[in-house]
Amino acid sequence: MPKDNKKVSALIITYNEIGYIEKCVESVEFADEIIVVDSYSTDGTYEYLKAHPKVRVIQHPFSNFTQQKSFALDQASNDWVLFLDADEVVSQKLQYEIVETIESNPEDVAFWFYRKFMFENSPLHFSGWQTDKNYRLFRKSKARFSDKKIVHETLVVQGTSGILKNKLTHYCYKSFEDYKSKMLKYGRLKAKEDFYRENRYNVLSLIFKPAWKFFNHYIIRLGILDGRKGITICYLNALGDLERYRELKKLEKKNELAYYLVMP
Repeated sequence: MPKDNKKVSALIITYNEIGYIEKCVESVEFADEIIVVDSYSTDGTYEYLKAHPKVRVIQHPFSNFTQQKSFALDQASNDWVLFLDADEVVSQKLQYEIVETIESNPEDVAFWFYRKFMFENSPLHFSGWQTDKNYRLFRKSKARFSDKKIVHETLVVQGTSGILKNKLTHYCYKSFEDYKSKMLKYGRLKAKEDFYRENRYNVLSLIFKPAWKFFNHYIIRLGILDGRKGITICYLNALGDLERYRELKKLEKKNELAYYLVMP
């Protein structure tokens, strides 16, 4: 596909996303190409994508989120890129806004999207997510993913940024076990990030940071107003922080053990 400054490539990374990916792909069919990088799914995700007439799917081993997204970015044929998570959906109003924004030849080279979080099939209004926003639309030639983070990757932008009006729908919570698994995975990846940065484990972080996360999201950021949904999300987010520091402790112990084993 030739490069065109008005064309857009939709990019998604996946691993076992059946139940999410179908809505996501359907919502980006307006894009000029859809590229999905799959890290060897075992639940039928790859087969679904392989059979989809508008999708080019590439299997690539997963190391961390930053590396996987950087690999996907390299596959895009167009300068404008719409980068989504597999559990995000672009509404029709947002589709129109994206197209109109690109066709207007904006001076901004990247755009923030606010997100509407869905708990199963109903919106989550508070619980710390009400001000959440992420870069999702940007020019490939003017942005890259920072190699300093391996989870909740950071986009480094060369130029000015804008914000789109319509929100991206984020189906963050399919079931308790599914969301718990995500939070534990993110916690372990953050621990690796801390370890590589030489951020040391201490017991106070293990005790107080998960407690603060819960209090901040449930009380200060009004998760209490989300009822049962709020307490569930706030608890699982705090659990992710707890796993982060438990894992960091394990990594440091393994490192110390390896050091003593190689000592003469």
